[in-house]
Amino acid sequence: MLHLPFPVRDAQAGGGARDLGDLPEWDLTDLYGAEDAPELARDLDWLEQECAAFAADYEGKLAALSAEEFLTCVQRNEKISAIAGRIMSYAGLRYYQQTTDGGRAKFMSDCQEKITDYTTPLVFFTLELNRLEDDHLAGLLEQNRDLARYAPVFRRIRAMKDHQLSDELEKFLHDLGVVGDAWERLFDETIAGLQFEVDGEEMGIEATLNLLTEQDRAKREAASRELARVFQENIRIFSRVHNTQAKEKEVIDRWRKMPSAQAGRHLSNDVEPEVVEALRNAVVAAYPRLSHRYYALKAKWLGLDRMQVWDRNAPLPMEETKIVGWEEARAIVQEAYAGFDPRMSELSEPFFTDGWIDAGVKPGKAPGAFAHPTVTDVHPYVMLNYLGKPRDVMTLAHELGHGVHQRLAADQGEMLSSTPLTLAETASVFGEMLTFRKMLEKAETKEARKILLAGKVEDMINTVVRQIAFYDFECKLHDARRGGELTPEDINALWMSVQAESLGPVFDFMEGYETFWAYIPHFVHSPFYVYAYAFGDGLVNALYAAYEAEPEGFQEKYFDMLKAGGSKHHKELLAPFGLDASDPAFWDKGLSMIEGMIDELEAMED
Repeated sequence: MLHLPFPVRDAQAGGGARDLGDLPEWDLTDLYGAEDAPELARDLDWLEQECAAFAADYEGKLAALSAEEFLTCVQRNEKISAIAGRIMSYAGLRYYQQTTDGGRAKFMSDCQEKITDYTTPLVFFTLELNRLEDDHLAGLLEQNRDLARYAPVFRRIRAMKDHQLSDELEKFLHDLGVVGDAWERLFDETIAGLQFEVDGEEMGIEATLNLLTEQDRAKREAASRELARVFQENIRIFSRVHNTQAKEKEVIDRWRKMPSAQAGRHLSNDVEPEVVEALRNAVVAAYPRLSHRYYALKAKWLGLDRMQVWDRNAPLPMEETKIVGWEEARAIVQEAYAGFDPRMSELSEPFFTDGWIDAGVKPGKAPGAFAHPTVTDVHPYVMLNYLGKPRDVMTLAHELGHGVHQRLAADQGEMLSSTPLTLAETASVFGEMLTFRKMLEKAETKEARKILLAGKVEDMINTVVRQIAFYDFECKLHDARRGGELTPEDINALWMSVQAESLGPVFDFMEGYETFWAYIPHFVHSPFYVYAYAFGDGLVNALYAAYEAEPEGFQEKYFDMLKAGGSKHHKELLAPFGLDASDPAFWDKGLSMIEGMIDELEAMED
């Protein structure tokens, strides 16, 4: 089953008609010219024939192949992935531009179904690979250096060895995957089609979420209450999607004998459960020192005894409502990238000039933002919903970081370029950090520095604290679903059980906030994805501290890490920097950077 790897951020970007300059749109012709392009028809025909030929040539025969024959087999499999990935990237990107367009939805669904049908005969490949004896596979790798390059891929595939089902059942699950995808599309189309009315103006979800960062507190409250009203009206659809997805996952996990609902994600992320647990525990233990302390400080700045949910992302009282035009945003990010290394700016340039970014908010467009790598012989595409808030500039820096990473890793080839989610957020969060540091360097007054520091602390809390609270919510949701169907009220209660703990005692929660789990796309598209953000932030904070401590030669080591893509484990990638994510103290290094910024903000009060 080929899934679209579109990480959609929980970004509160958003709308309103403003003159932001000439916002770029995607030019997808580097993939295909149109739905009916002869090249697309040709690739679909090739895919159907090559999948059948591949199965005929290799099914039941992997154990008998020589090292050279095995390499040919792997390379043919890789080309199949590249062609299928190209087709689904094109179909998916067009769909996300306008999820409410029935023609685009049908085209993506039809492509998905064809590719699923064509690739069903290939299911044997990973199953037979996992049945090879360790010594036999090791011997093949020793005999052929080109084949040995794929050792990390084989290691990750074979990590699923103990959870493999019969060949027949694996093919059945592969075919059934399109049904699960239909629930994801129902979620996407429902979210994109929601309409909200605030102060007489009708708008979509992006524009409404954006109002939560307005200076006017009454406007923020109105937007929050309207979000709650519309989520409540649609809560049964969202509840049905979550119940179905969680139940499907429980059934598959049970058959695969997964020890926990999270185990499959840890395996696909190539990260040990104890490393994730150490991260989660370090962040939860730090809640009082981070979010609780910061929000108490923010309440004081806002002149409030109690904070409401619509105050969480409010601008500071002394902060002017600044709209950053597109060209200014581009200049800020590219200057920050170039200041670290000119190659960073050069790698980001074609995103702006060659139609690799779709930036504007449009009716039916998917909310949030992502960078999609497509395939290694094309290039990534970035989606934004850009409306000029300073946070939108950081989102641009974030997604361009992904794009640079994906371009650098492309030389690894289709099977080795893809980075596990835990490391996939490294370059994006590092890109944000570079942009923040450049802006901080230019701050001319104490007040300007305070606004920037507070904004960065909030972003880090949203990336670390909020995402770990999301992770805890998902753990509770999947655990509870194993006991039976969950009502919307059950899910609401699970959501609220993590909110007060993570945000702190200064918060009150309006009636209706209990439904705000409904719009988070990760819970539906990629269960347990969310801890990757906290992993990435902690890792980048530790990396940036290493950069400040020893800048000499850091850039080369950093570029080597990005170029490695998915060819190395996190231990190998971090070793040149003297870092080890399996050390429980590692996460405290990253968290202490956030703590240090809060210390500086508190000192400004004196």
